Amino acid sequence: MLHTYSVEDFKDNIATRQKLWMPKRVVFTPEALEEPFGQRIFERLKPYNLNIEILKNKRVTGLRGATEKETYKIAKNTLAIVNAPPSAFRLTPIPPSADFQFHLAEGCPAHCQYCYLAGSLQGPPAIRVFANLPLILQNTLNYQQVGKITSFEASCYTDPLSLEHLTGSLAETIGFFGRQQNAHLRFVTKFDAVEPLLNIEHNGRTRWRISLNATTVSGRLEGGTASVAARIQALRKLALPKKAGGGGYPIGVVLAPIIAIDNWQHQYSQLLNQLQQALNFLTDLTFELITHRFTPGSKEVLNGWYPNSSLEMDETQRAMKRNKFGGSKYVYPAPQMNEMKQFFYSEIARNFPNAKILYWT
Repeated sequence: MLHTYSVEDFKDNIATRQKLWMPKRVVFTPEALEEPFGQRIFERLKPYNLNIEILKNKRVTGLRGATEKETYKIAKNTLAIVNAPPSAFRLTPIPPSADFQFHLAEGCPAHCQYCYLAGSLQGPPAIRVFANLPLILQNTLNYQQVGKITSFEASCYTDPLSLEHLTGSLAETIGFFGRQQNAHLRFVTKFDAVEPLLNIEHNGRTRWRISLNATTVSGRLEGGTASVAARIQALRKLALPKKAGGGGYPIGVVLAPIIAIDNWQHQYSQLLNQLQQALNFLTDLTFELITHRFTPGSKEVLNGWYPNSSLEMDETQRAMKRNKFGGSKYVYPAPQMNEMKQFFYSEIARNFPNAKILYWT
């Protein structure tokens, strides 16, 4: 067993009121329980005294309620331990984030009212964790290139830290990439229980990224997540050198989604100032800047999940962009996008002259 931290390591997180999600229902498929890593998850869950059900086959049922809102509630409180399907082993590029994406899990326990998974995953939004993780990690070797660093994104369909206290999947993944010569790991989180992962031998090959937003946006639209202040402090712990009690990780900030709220310049300036005060030492820091957008399909799903949301999704206030497959999404009009881009590039350069902005979209 490569990483021996356990439930006990998260007791301090509970004491300091860090966000630790607890499902109301846990199910295992028989094939997942046959996996050695599935057995490890099973043992890891025992101290939480959760009601664990072993299914008769690999179909996860009982997720639908009488209404869409009830279905959402049931699914969001369900943790299913399953095996990743064969399609999960055919990795696809994920520009501009990384060379390839792979998945530790699908689904997220947070309640972000702009959720970009809306419309992306099929069926009720239950959280599915993959018990055949060692095979998934081994498969990434087939995509690594000799003489070139290949980057792998692990948070396209989930927030890996949100599930770590229950699964241990993230520690396993960081340790695996720490042993690779030609591969780097990337993932992003809105949670802050990072302490049990600070001492993993990552060898600089994992970049932790924290998703941040203006405090009013986060407080209004990011239910079930750690506060912005707590996330910033977690990022500081991750970036501090190991000799100073930190993780010594390369770090990143994902500003997403950037929303044109009232007085947005002031609100985001406050955020960047707060971040600069926490990262008052030299560190390997990147920024990814993602403006809010939505598709007709995601809008429909989100309105069903969050019928009383204050999130603006007015097509008349947006510009439509089409992709090469004929799909459409609504983004901010070009003049507004240009104004926002100039603002963020200027503010980041002022606060973090050594940081690198990876992309704006």
